[in-house]
Amino acid sequence: MTELEFAQKVNDAGGTAYLVGGAVRDKFRGVTAHDRDYCVTGINEKKIAKAFPNIFNVGKSFPVFLLNIDGKHCEVALARTEKKVGSGYRGFSVKFDSSVTIEQDLFRRDTTINAMAIDILRDELIDPFGGREDVANKKIRAVSKHFMDDPVRALRAARQSAQFNFEITEETLTAMNLCAFELKDEPGERIFAELKNALKTDKPSIFFRSLERAGILEITFPEIANLRGKTQPVEFHPEGDAYEHTLQILDEVSKINPKPEIRFAALAHDFGKGKTPLEMLPHHYQHEMRGLDVLQEMAQRINLPADWKKIASFVISEHMRAAVMTRPGKIVDFLVRLHNSKISADDFNDIINLDNHGLPPFLANAEKILTEILKVSGRDAPPELQGEQIGNWIRKERIKALIKLKFLPDSKIEDEVFE
Repeated sequence: MTELEFAQKVNDAGGTAYLVGGAVRDKFRGVTAHDRDYCVTGINEKKIAKAFPNIFNVGKSFPVFLLNIDGKHCEVALARTEKKVGSGYRGFSVKFDSSVTIEQDLFRRDTTINAMAIDILRDELIDPFGGREDVANKKIRAVSKHFMDDPVRALRAARQSAQFNFEITEETLTAMNLCAFELKDEPGERIFAELKNALKTDKPSIFFRSLERAGILEITFPEIANLRGKTQPVEFHPEGDAYEHTLQILDEVSKINPKPEIRFAALAHDFGKGKTPLEMLPHHYQHEMRGLDVLQEMAQRINLPADWKKIASFVISEHMRAAVMTRPGKIVDFLVRLHNSKISADDFNDIINLDNHGLPPFLANAEKILTEILKVSGRDAPPELQGEQIGNWIRKERIKALIKLKFLPDSKIEDEVFE
């Protein structure tokens, strides 16, 4: 069924079908939308079910259907209005009968660029709040005071700013700030969902800077807010404090690595600097250990996926010493830990290379070294060895294999092999 055939069937049933949301926004941005969502007015659930026998209702609090249109499973929702009756995103009374107009449905949406619709049969734009103009002017603007009804819309506006490189208007920043009180009680998975989407953008730092401008960075991501004002040695960090350094590394890693979990690890690598005592500044001794504690608190608060936590933990623990290792035994031990971690050598190096402005030869060739040293296993150990002796033999042989590859500084080649 094509989009036009869908719209005609809705019309035959007494209703009107509209293209809504991101597909309309992206039409005026001049890009192809990944998804196409639809809104239907003028008919109820029974009529839409009769018109489309194969439609599948996936909505819980209000009717949202899945329907195959142009070969894709698309969301089709009945137009609805929402009234705030409690706190949080569940505190709504929803009306979705056939009397609800498309303008009323658009009024409940978050920002103007998402509050446009196209009447499919008439090819007519419905734009009561100036969304097309805001797309042209690259503005993120709240539709109405109802923006604050769902506090996570504050994060969504910040994410839209990063996603499209649009500027958030001053009145919208004020509305975001007014979401602070309820944001504290939002489920962690909702906060994480917006963080994940923000980390997929070309320049994720915009997301955090937008939250800072709105005065809600401390509420949403205190781990990052705490990095502000944490000075660093100027000779190593001319970019400024730990906050500026972190956002710079995040953006640079994002240019070369598309994985959100790796971008998160880049964001988290210096979390511990936010806990550095003032009297220690500009130095941050042992910030790796403090960073693990900060990550643990964050993981519990926003329901961080286990793999994301493991990857970030490894980067936090190893990012300082990995770049300066020289002793063969320590390098072998590190590479084995890297192999057994949830992060690949290439992904780890993307962060370390940018954080340290280069890689030592053993890191640049980590995959090649691992291929060789992992050839050594307990199966090759002398038969008279047992238990711990086998482990020691494996380590010594792997050190020898590393030295033969000549990826170590000349001064270390003659180091004691059996450290």
